[in-house]
Amino acid sequence: MTRTLWDSTVGKKVIMAVSGLVMLLYLVVHMIGNLKIFFGAGEFNHYAHWLRTMGEPFLHHEWALWLVRIGLVAAVVLHGVSAYHLSRRDIRARPSGYVHRKPRAAYATRTMRWGGIILALFIVWHILDLTTGTVHPGGFQSGRPYQNVIDTFSTWYGNTVYIVAVLALGLHVQHGFWSAAQTLGVGNATRDRILKTTANALALVLTAGFVAVPVAVMTGVVS
Repeated sequence: MTRTLWDSTVGKKVIMAVSGLVMLLYLVVHMIGNLKIFFGAGEFNHYAHWLRTMGEPFLHHEWALWLVRIGLVAAVVLHGVSAYHLSRRDIRARPSGYVHRKPRAAYATRTMRWGGIILALFIVWHILDLTTGTVHPGGFQSGRPYQNVIDTFSTWYGNTVYIVAVLALGLHVQHGFWSAAQTLGVGNATRDRILKTTANALALVLTAGFVAVPVAVMTGVVS
């Protein structure tokens, strides 16, 4: 049954929809956590420390965090691989020289495809910057995430990479949420307006919430 689900077009769309919603839930929680930076270094660093100790003493140190990370990696991989396979099937099924695709559908497809690539590259950069410190610009300090964030957003390229990725994320969420609802059978003529409004609201809130941090550092609100 699992193999049949994976091999079918409908199955891959369902996997994309569910994995996308899992990542959306994480993004909402992650954004809320990021906004703690406005309450000062102590609050933000304490939150980062809690992420490593949550679940204790039932779970060992960082086990819960690693379970979340593994779940997210699985969601990202399933989402990306499903998207790639569906894209290849769409290209193969399209007649040669076919160009009569609706402009809106074509725009949405390009936005999702290139937005996904941008986000995949950003995830790698983000981890190397603020998790491992490999490409961190200011001398990565383990256990001091507040200062690490300040260092990253004190550089023009750190801000540029982050803001471009967040804008791509907003567009991805805007179309992806509505598309996931259709795939999972939630959408219909009556609910379409509500779903589109919800998708727009989620995209706007996430974009504003994530962009607020680098803007605050650039303007000196957070320092």
